[in-house]
Amino acid sequence: MRAAAIQMCSSDDVAANLRAAAALVAEAAHAGAELVALPENFAYLRREGTPIPCAQPLDGPIVEALREWARAHRIWLLGGSFAEAVPRDERVHNTSVLLAADGRLAAVYRKIHLFDVDLRAQGGSSHRESAAVAPGSDVVVAETPFGGVGLSVCYDVRFPELYRALVARGARFLMVPSAFARETGRDHWEVLLRARAIENQCFVIAPAQWGQHSPDRASHGRALIADPWGVLLGVAPDRPAVVIADCDLAQQDRVRASLPALAHRRL
Repeated sequence: MRAAAIQMCSSDDVAANLRAAAALVAEAAHAGAELVALPENFAYLRREGTPIPCAQPLDGPIVEALREWARAHRIWLLGGSFAEAVPRDERVHNTSVLLAADGRLAAVYRKIHLFDVDLRAQGGSSHRESAAVAPGSDVVVAETPFGGVGLSVCYDVRFPELYRALVARGARFLMVPSAFARETGRDHWEVLLRARAIENQCFVIAPAQWGQHSPDRASHGRALIADPWGVLLGVAPDRPAVVIADCDLAQQDRVRASLPALAHRRL
């Protein structure tokens, strides 16, 4: 199965972001990708602490655009994440959606772990995602023609128990759409993603935001795809890009059979 992880530099201009995403999705599809993944906040990336004016329901224009792209290219498409409106709450969900090749909404995941950190000692800034975002609670695995696809978003990658739960529900692919801070990304991004691939013997597909989004917000980038042995199959350069990799499911079966760590767990 051929997969694609997209790297973007989104801003607070929704229309421009959607145009950029559409072009990158088309590039991935033309390269033969069957599963294409967009990064976290692909349609709108705000400055830290500012309001979110474009929160939408699952039947809003952002998801409708994803439906159209999935149908037009006959691909499974991950809408990395967008701000989903929450009834009777000023906060939003940071929501990732998976669209089937016919445009059907196959899965919805609301980010569980929220990025409340202070990176000023590392030269960065303070973030309090929970001030504007309500956490989700459900572990989500979607059934696809190429196996179970487990959903997560960015900061979730630091919580390995979530990925164990995804694998227990049949995940063969772990999706980690992200807007990883530069201060943590330079040391932690690749290490964490490869660890999740190795310990769960899964393909990890990690589309990413990259670059300077606004005067006070930047992302590490380096979107990547890793195989179940932890080998990097592709890494994005430092620019908007599409990472393409062929995911060999037979190889994954061999890894799990020869090193059956998932069956050796003792809790």
